[in-house]
Amino acid sequence: MNELINASLRDISRALTERRLSAVELATLFLERIERLNPTFNAFITVEPDKTLAQARAADARLASGNAGPLVGIPLAYKDIFCTKGMLTSCGSNMLSNFVAPYDAHVVEQLSNAGIVNLGKLNMDEFAMGSSTESSFFGPTKNPWDVTRVPGGSSGGSAAAVAARLAPVALGTDTGGSIRQPAAMCGLTGIKPTYGIVSRYGMVAYASSLDQGGPMAKSAADCALVLNGIAGFDQRDSTSLDRPAEDYTRALGYSIKGLRIGLPREFFADGMDDEVRFAIDEALNVYRSLGAELVQVDLPNSELSVPAYYVVAPAEASSNLSRFDGVRYGYRAPEYRDLGELYSRSRAQGFGAEVKRRIMVGTYVLSHGYYDAYYLKAQKLRRLIAEDFRNAFAHCDVIMGPTSPFVAFPIGAKTDDPVQMYLSDIYTVSTNLAGLPGLSIPCGFGAGNLPVGLQILGPWFDEARMLGIAHQYQQQTDWHLRMPGGVA
Repeated sequence: MNELINASLRDISRALTERRLSAVELATLFLERIERLNPTFNAFITVEPDKTLAQARAADARLASGNAGPLVGIPLAYKDIFCTKGMLTSCGSNMLSNFVAPYDAHVVEQLSNAGIVNLGKLNMDEFAMGSSTESSFFGPTKNPWDVTRVPGGSSGGSAAAVAARLAPVALGTDTGGSIRQPAAMCGLTGIKPTYGIVSRYGMVAYASSLDQGGPMAKSAADCALVLNGIAGFDQRDSTSLDRPAEDYTRALGYSIKGLRIGLPREFFADGMDDEVRFAIDEALNVYRSLGAELVQVDLPNSELSVPAYYVVAPAEASSNLSRFDGVRYGYRAPEYRDLGELYSRSRAQGFGAEVKRRIMVGTYVLSHGYYDAYYLKAQKLRRLIAEDFRNAFAHCDVIMGPTSPFVAFPIGAKTDDPVQMYLSDIYTVSTNLAGLPGLSIPCGFGAGNLPVGLQILGPWFDEARMLGIAHQYQQQTDWHLRMPGGVA
């Protein structure tokens, strides 16, 4: 059964449907791998084998009925930001280190109904605030390609789990690149859908106007299959979009001939490592050989996307995290003299340094006298960034470039310099500010034999075509099938 750890979801589904293996056997395979390898990578926070195997047995009953969908029996793991009923939902924070969710997030409900088997909850930067999964209360996750390196963040546990083949697919969240950047650094495919396509209900909020959940897997075809399972309207989320249901696998046979690929001048300026540039150029050559046309486009305000993001996101975080006060749920300071001290000590002890930093920045930019100077200007800039993309897509079908300017960096290398850490997201945050879909696929290796990611951006609601474009590249290359050494 070990060959299944690198199999596609469709191949796994076919093996289950044809009863060549059971869902219990498949779940057991991955649970044994988690037990053996997770101490090395620290990808999982919570694993509950009894619950996993109970779900697997229920999946086997559905498979035996002969009326099972394509996701029945497929093992999946969740970033620990998604509420899962009866399981710890920590957000990688001491603040929620004892919080057991009383309900399921919408995406968890959807996938449970589809027959997915939950392998557990995955490590992450605390409250999704970070680009390296080093800010977790549960310790840093390590990159399976090199355990001295970060896996990216904030969905680093999700990326590391799939890269190490501890799970065939995982869910992450993307507020400023937190699916795409770790996918790039761990050699995976990851997609951030258009804002509003995937419900945020039960997904603990960081920045409500930016957060979006999405899948991380080996291939675009796998991501398309899971996106089918999680997309859709949810009346409990006021930002959820009520649109007709889509089949995100429908364009996997999309022809590249005549495709216009936009190359933003701003994405190919100084700041990108030479090995990353080489891998991106080689990937573009593959698309050119398939009949695509490369055109230059401009995103003149993209260089301001990082400062705009780090005003908007902390402002929303300051508001969202005010609910964690030591009273209703979560961490409570053991000693305090009055209510004010209960609040201050609980928050001081419950939150880590990066979360405190962003709360303070967010509170500052929302305060009297600074709201117009910072927050309002950032929102105006956000509109200009969206218009830049709209203008660019008048001249091209998709935009391509690097996902990250560099490969995975050493653990601890950027923790003392927050600005350098924030620049990890320089190519990704503009997508969230505009609400666009973004996709990262592996396209080669850079320094230290570490993965490089190619980013594909499309117009709003263009996920199916983007996945088809990525799939055609993956039909020509095998980067997405490469595994780190020592995980077979």
